[in-house]
Amino acid sequence: MKAFNQLIKLTAMTLRLFVCISIAFFFSMTALAQPAIHMSDDYPVEYIGEYISVLQDESREMTIEDVISNPESFKQNNTPVPNLGVTNYNNWIKFSVINNSNQNSLVLSISDPIVDRVTLYRTTYGSLDSSTIDLKDASSERVWDHQFFTFELFLTKGDSATFYLKLNSEKQLLVPIKISDARSIVSEMSGFDVRSGGYLGIILSMMLYNLFLYVSARDKHYLVYVNYFFWVSLAQFAILGYFSRFFPTTLFSTGSLVTFAGAMSGIASVIFVKSFLNIGENNPKLNVWLNAIIVADLFAICLLFFGMPLWSYQMVNFVAGIGSVIVLRVGFIAYKSGNRPAKLFLIAWGIFLGSVIIFVLKDYGILPYNRFTFHAVQIGSAIEALLLSFALGDKINILKKEKEESQARELASLMENDRLVREQNVVLEQKVEERTEELTASNVSLQETLLHLKETQSQLVEAEKMASLGQLTAGVAHEINNPINFVSSNVAPLKRDIKMIWDTLAEVERIAFDPELSVEEKHTQIAAYKEEIDIAYLREEVDFLLKGMHDGAHRTAEIVKSLRIFSRVDEDGFKFVDINEGLESTMVILNTLITPDMTVEKNYGELPKVECAAGKMNQAFLNILTNAIYAINQKFDSKPGGKLVIATGLHSDPAYIYMRIADNGVGIPADIREKIFEPFFTTKDVGEGTGLGMSITYNTIAKHQGKIEVESEEGVGTVFTIILPIHQNITVK
Repeated sequence: MKAFNQLIKLTAMTLRLFVCISIAFFFSMTALAQPAIHMSDDYPVEYIGEYISVLQDESREMTIEDVISNPESFKQNNTPVPNLGVTNYNNWIKFSVINNSNQNSLVLSISDPIVDRVTLYRTTYGSLDSSTIDLKDASSERVWDHQFFTFELFLTKGDSATFYLKLNSEKQLLVPIKISDARSIVSEMSGFDVRSGGYLGIILSMMLYNLFLYVSARDKHYLVYVNYFFWVSLAQFAILGYFSRFFPTTLFSTGSLVTFAGAMSGIASVIFVKSFLNIGENNPKLNVWLNAIIVADLFAICLLFFGMPLWSYQMVNFVAGIGSVIVLRVGFIAYKSGNRPAKLFLIAWGIFLGSVIIFVLKDYGILPYNRFTFHAVQIGSAIEALLLSFALGDKINILKKEKEESQARELASLMENDRLVREQNVVLEQKVEERTEELTASNVSLQETLLHLKETQSQLVEAEKMASLGQLTAGVAHEINNPINFVSSNVAPLKRDIKMIWDTLAEVERIAFDPELSVEEKHTQIAAYKEEIDIAYLREEVDFLLKGMHDGAHRTAEIVKSLRIFSRVDEDGFKFVDINEGLESTMVILNTLITPDMTVEKNYGELPKVECAAGKMNQAFLNILTNAIYAINQKFDSKPGGKLVIATGLHSDPAYIYMRIADNGVGIPADIREKIFEPFFTTKDVGEGTGLGMSITYNTIAKHQGKIEVESEEGVGTVFTIILPIHQNITVK
């Protein structure tokens, strides 16, 4: 059994040895098929693009073993810097190196700092090893503390090896590969940092300078400038790799920041153009095109946040290309229209656009990849920042000059106006004197007219009072006439009956004092006389006549009392009175206007005595009730159906009472409802009203700190509601 186990172990070791020999043979054959890069002291290689072959794996599923086993899939590259486009493929690069130099340590450097991920596979003497650098890795964690993708090749003098690079990027992928000694690589990195630092220093200086000018002048153009170059510098900061170098753990990846900052710089540039050239005010059509650029960039940002970075990056590049042309045309149109600062703007924007074109031509291999083409955008944007700053200062100077000219014109205008004012003052003084004399004469005339108007107003008010007094007199006369007639009609029968009584007394006296008659005869004759004149009927008739005269006199006294309550001639000023009593006395006065076919409904509530001028309040009641009865008569014309309802009670606020007078008359049309309280407004025929009754009523209620509400519907009826405070030291709500 032990011998069997040893046999198995020996067999396994043999198989492993066979596999290693096979892999080593395969690697050596592959290395021989690929042209090697011969490194020597007198021939250092700059960019090795012409010594490499490329494989783009669209499936993204090939492993290093699959790549090694398919050497025919690689295609020879013919440019110093391979351009692999904008894809999400796995990009494989293959090359071989033979170290014939005196350096025992060679370094591979890729100076595109925004590749997402780079993996280097090294095959030598039958072995395979790899190392990976991710864009998210902090530069301090890399072998070389820099944003360049740098790998040690571990080739001593005389050694050779085949290498495979696997690169992933969702942006434009250029692969500037150098192989050199460590000192040369450090020198390249230092030069890159110096050039980048110089660019960022210029942009930062311009931003701080214009921010200081904004704080001093409070001109929004400076702030818009700072906003624009903030996003431009942030985009370049990410493109140059410094974002991933100094902020490796932020939420934004470098690739996303490049896209986002690029879109925001496009938006900020449009805002700057609109502000600097006043496009919104001077050319609304161009403003629409500029707004379209903003919308497109916002759409690209949305694509980025919705997880489509490749589409977003391509969208930003497309909008940048189209937008640059639109902005250039906008500047040209502004310059042609006489906008002086647009000249410097066109020069600045043209230089920047030219630098972008150089950068893009470099990406597509039309121009060589070198320091100038790589930093073209930074150079162009730095020059643009300087020129736009000058243009902005020139624009402010123009505005300042225009302001000074405007102030000079205003000063000249003010001096001219002052001269005219002085000249006109003399004329004005003469006119004032003449006008003063005219106004004095007019004032005397107006005072006379005002006095006449006051007299006329007093006469009209007195006329209204006389009209009411006439109505009152007619009603009182009619009311008193009935009981007086009743008394006067009973006088004649009563005189006749009294005469008969006196005759009876005389006859009884004659019979009683006749000495010739006996007592029995006297009784017989007196009884016969009483039967003859029907003394029992005479007694009943006298009682009836006296009762009728008493009722007539009592009714007359009640009418006089109601008249006294209505007029309140014996009271002056505000007194606490019974409102129900005042309404009732008014109804007595108006009794003659109420036809037999008219129904009067009285719903008097329990009210406290109210502080008011009783006579004036009764006059107000009289005016409203008269109009209500008039409206009923207009509608029913002495026919049945007319109804007048009078109600009183406490208001919802216990500090007030209400009186409601409702009729089912003709109602008030909506178009004149607001006019019924105006003086001299009336709907009655000529001679039937003066138009002052409701005006006097409104003023009376107002002087009592009350209010009057009107609800009416034409053809249905009208409701007047009077709300009065119980005490006169409160204000109606």
